[in-house]
Amino acid sequence: MIYFLTMDIRTLDLNFQNVPQAIASYLVIGPDGPVLVETGPGSTLAALQAELARHGYEPADIHHVLVTHIHLDHAGAAGWWAQQGAQVYVHYFGARHLIDPSKLWASASRIYGDKMEMLWGEMLPAPAERVTAVHNNDTIQVAGLTFTALETPGHARHHHVWQLGDVAFTGDAVGIRLPHNPLVDVPAPPPEFDRETWLETLDRLQAAQFSALYPTHFGRLEDVDHQIDSLRALLDDAPNFIRKQMQANVSRDDMIPLYEEWVRDRARALGLTEMQIHQYEMANPLYMSVDGIVRYWRKME
Repeated sequence: MIYFLTMDIRTLDLNFQNVPQAIASYLVIGPDGPVLVETGPGSTLAALQAELARHGYEPADIHHVLVTHIHLDHAGAAGWWAQQGAQVYVHYFGARHLIDPSKLWASASRIYGDKMEMLWGEMLPAPAERVTAVHNNDTIQVAGLTFTALETPGHARHHHVWQLGDVAFTGDAVGIRLPHNPLVDVPAPPPEFDRETWLETLDRLQAAQFSALYPTHFGRLEDVDHQIDSLRALLDDAPNFIRKQMQANVSRDDMIPLYEEWVRDRARALGLTEMQIHQYEMANPLYMSVDGIVRYWRKME
């Protein structure tokens, strides 16, 4: 079979916690049908189904689902799709956690506590036969399209960017930037944030010379070099800010509002409104980056 690159990519807004343009899924329509990239969390399933219906599709039409990594905002609903009969493609480190999400759910519960159900809904186990574990440079040929998995750790070790021709679905690998906004933000949650590894990932992605990027937070970006260069600079600035607080013996609880204000000052300097800042913080809770960066520095000691 010959796999053509004729495609139509549509951004689906999952309206996470009633905040628009915080989490996206992507509907990729190929010659032989649709593919879903990223599922979002279980709490946004109704919004995702409504978005699919708006484009003329229902869940039974989705036979293939690709996720960049297993964090709940990216793959929390993967088990539901697998139970509907879709094949889910995921980094081999993460595959077992989609099949049995109990450890992943317990780990997230330690962070979010009694807010788990409100934020993330339900994470259902995926039937093992419906999960395909994917390695670096594996190709997935579905719907008349060829996706290539690119190993892209730094944000998480179980992270793939999905290349499709000269575009890429980047998950969190190129950071966060919401539509019509200049602010680039870094999602650095524990336990796997790794600055040096992430910088190497950015070098590889920049060398690929993609024409456009599709981050999960949020929407198509065409100024590829600017996005990557901005995140590269931020991977110096944000860890250095946290490091200075640690050296001054600032406690975690006191460090969080300091980091939040540092990020908000950057946003305001770029002209963002308070509502736009709220959108960013829903896409990327800042206290998690404090925890992730502190853990990173402690591992370096």
